Amino acid sequence: MIHMEYYLIVSAIMFFAGIYGFFTRRNTLAILISIELILNATDINFAVFNRFLFPGGLEGYFFSLFSIAISAAETAVAIAIMINIYRNIRSIQVNKLDEMKW
Repeated sequence: MIHMEYYLIVSAIMFFAGIYGFFTRRNTLAILISIELILNATDINFAVFNRFLFPGGLEGYFFSLFSIAISAAETAVAIAIMINIYRNIRSIQVNKLDEMKW
């Protein structure tokens, strides 16, 4: 049986890789992928804590499923916004978004 610490280590690596990508990338698609990585790491934490701390309950799994559904909706909206930005300025770089003001 795999111990809880191993799952949490993998989740922490995913979380901090997402944080690093969020703060260092300038492409909005890469930033969106980094946000998804952060959300998936938290979903793993919900499932792991539910499995090891409350083995009979399903609350962690349901909250994780709800988070995945919200994440999918957020991704769909973000991609639609990125498509509209690309149509206007022909780029999805974050530093080019200040052209939208003028």
